[in-house]
Amino acid sequence: MNFNKRFRVDLHNHTPLCNHAEGEPREYIKKAIEMGITHFGFSDHAPMTFDPDYRMSFDDMINYFDEVERLKEEFKNEIEIFSALEVDYLPKYHDDRVIKSKTDYLIGSVHYLNEWGFDNPEFIGEYEHIDLDLLWERYFFEIGKMAESGLFNIVGHFDLMKVFKFLPKKNQVEDLAEPTLRKIAKSGMVLEINGSGYRKPVKEPYPSPKIIEMAWDFKIPITFGSDAHSPNQVGLYHEQIEREAKRIGYREMAIFKNRKIEMIKF
Repeated sequence: MNFNKRFRVDLHNHTPLCNHAEGEPREYIKKAIEMGITHFGFSDHAPMTFDPDYRMSFDDMINYFDEVERLKEEFKNEIEIFSALEVDYLPKYHDDRVIKSKTDYLIGSVHYLNEWGFDNPEFIGEYEHIDLDLLWERYFFEIGKMAESGLFNIVGHFDLMKVFKFLPKKNQVEDLAEPTLRKIAKSGMVLEINGSGYRKPVKEPYPSPKIIEMAWDFKIPITFGSDAHSPNQVGLYHEQIEREAKRIGYREMAIFKNRKIEMIKF
């Protein structure tokens, strides 16, 4: 496609099928075009037999893929649309219908530790009873295992654990993150720079600028995502996250087609 404008990528976006987003998928695309996005990915929460209130069902998944294909055709001359899923790294719940689905990419994310949804405000009280240093160690351990699994293309919101500003007491987040970043580099996965952290109590992107600098040193490729759960969040804070990536040295970002990576300039 020949866009007479610079490339802008947003690969992390949801739909109402996950039960905690709003707006029709077509509205997301219209907003993306308005925001100058040239490559847009739907990556809604994949079905699994765990916590079904926060994800689509397997029956929904069929309709989801069909709707994305319709939108790809409708808007093919205006924006490139990708079909993807965000998959929780919970190995005992993984299903081949998701892992082997005909998606352009899979985002691997850690939202649960011991089946506790640590980024869900409903369960924020659990932080009062937990050793934060051990919690952060376990969190990065799980992301490392996710990278080693070889199942996913993109690491979703790498330091999500900071969402409510519960930080480790004894260690720096960057020190805890380093071994996991090495595993990501070895795995060939892409690190998402996710602007949704600006909408949360932490008020900064995922991952933090210091961790993006470490990713640059480890030669980990990046991409961008809004993590939009409503059309008005599409492309929100994109200028900030793109500017931060450029400051650090990045000039290329990843897109995926049929699970194959392509790098384009921004």
